[in-house]
Amino acid sequence: MKATIWHNPGCGTSRNTLAMLRESGAEVTVVEYLKTPPSADKLAQLYRDAGITPQQGLRMRGTDAEERGLVQADDATVLAAMTAEPKLIERPLVETDKGVRLCRPKELVLEIL
Repeated sequence: MKATIWHNPGCGTSRNTLAMLRESGAEVTVVEYLKTPPSADKLAQLYRDAGITPQQGLRMRGTDAEERGLVQADDATVLAAMTAEPKLIERPLVETDKGVRLCRPKELVLEIL
């Protein structure tokens, strides 16, 4: 199975999810999204496939997302903010042939393996 993880190596949940992917035997593509952020279109597709809104994919901890009104903003505004400042993207996002999950908690990755 192939998997792509939008990963932050400084995040324990992201590291643990990556370890679970590797232990499962998946062929993993790691995208360090802080260095190589996904496009707004890719983010929209990931959230759609995960069954969540861009607002649900916002990283609140350690960001100014709430102060900027992003929680109540429309999808296009949220996606534009995320692509401009990828630290606003909650992680890790994992995509496989079986679907997409925002793996918080990390065990959610098991649903798409």
